[in-house]
Amino acid sequence: MESTVAQKLDSLKKLQQIDSKLDDIVKIRGALPEEVGDLEDEIVGYQTRVAKHNSEIEAQNEQIANNKAAIVDANKLIKKYAEQQMNVRNNREYDAITKETELQTLEIQICEKRIREAELKIEGKKAEIAETETILDERKKDLESKKKELIMITSESMEDENKLKEAREKAVSKVEDRLLNSYNKIRNNASNGLGVVTITRSACGGCFNIVPPQRQAEVRERKKIIVCEHCGRIFADIEDLQVAEDKKPKKAKNSLWL
Repeated sequence: MESTVAQKLDSLKKLQQIDSKLDDIVKIRGALPEEVGDLEDEIVGYQTRVAKHNSEIEAQNEQIANNKAAIVDANKLIKKYAEQQMNVRNNREYDAITKETELQTLEIQICEKRIREAELKIEGKKAEIAETETILDERKKDLESKKKELIMITSESMEDENKLKEAREKAVSKVEDRLLNSYNKIRNNASNGLGVVTITRSACGGCFNIVPPQRQAEVRERKKIIVCEHCGRIFADIEDLQVAEDKKPKKAKNSLWL
């Protein structure tokens, strides 16, 4: 049997009430979940930075090792050229060996310069690593503290939240897909999380704009789904405010004896 419009509105209203209670639980947690997520991302960033610096240090150490090996080879050649120079037959051979010796001496100087530069880079990277690790340790402590706080707050409301989630599943099952999709879309776009509202004091309960009398009458009849022309929220019903009449003081009867 198909639900009436009034029943559909009641189902939406109940779903909204449950979602509002869930929103209140999330508000109690405040920005803690986001803060925990941001800290976790920040820590990963610092760890990546440290890993990158360590990789660059390894590359510099490899360059130092290569340059030291090149110096050893150059010294061997210089020693070899010195021995050859003792057995030259003419000035041309002597000059050629002298030139080769000078080239190897220059190669040693270049390698030594590269080693010094690499060592300076390593010192700089180590300083950056030490600074980053100090910050990393602080962020890890902050994360641990925030997680403990979040767990404590979450545990306090866990039972209520689970009950509300179960109730929400039942409530959702009673709302047709088309209405549920519209409700979720409106709710997601609303800053206060309200997709279904009542009209109070002739105003929309979501955006507080005045609702025309004719539209109020249609909402009161509950024969079709009516939405706010300003914010698009669904009107569930109208909240009738009963104003108590001021009781007029009774006049005291005068008992006059004449």
